[in-house]
Amino acid sequence: MKIDLTPEMRHPWPAWAEFLRRRGLENMAVWFLEAAGPLAVLGAQALYFGGPLLRPALSDDHLTALAHLLEDDGEVHLFASFLREEGSA
Repeated sequence: MKIDLTPEMRHPWPAWAEFLRRRGLENMAVWFLEAAGPLAVLGAQALYFGGPLLRPALSDDHLTALAHLLEDDGEVHLFASFLREEGSA
């Protein structure tokens, strides 16, 4: 499913990248995003269903942005590239 993501949907990316970098998880996240392929859509659905449980840890905006990201293969690859660039900077 192709979703038109607005720049607002990408605004959490730097915060997510920083969170992963601080914990040394950016390479694992890139690997997972690239290897997950079609399974990423299932992750998005899990976020929609599990949203109420995750709200203490993630804001509604971040939760929605992450779910939309996982639904769109192009965005998944863009975020993986973003993580790689952040990791090399």
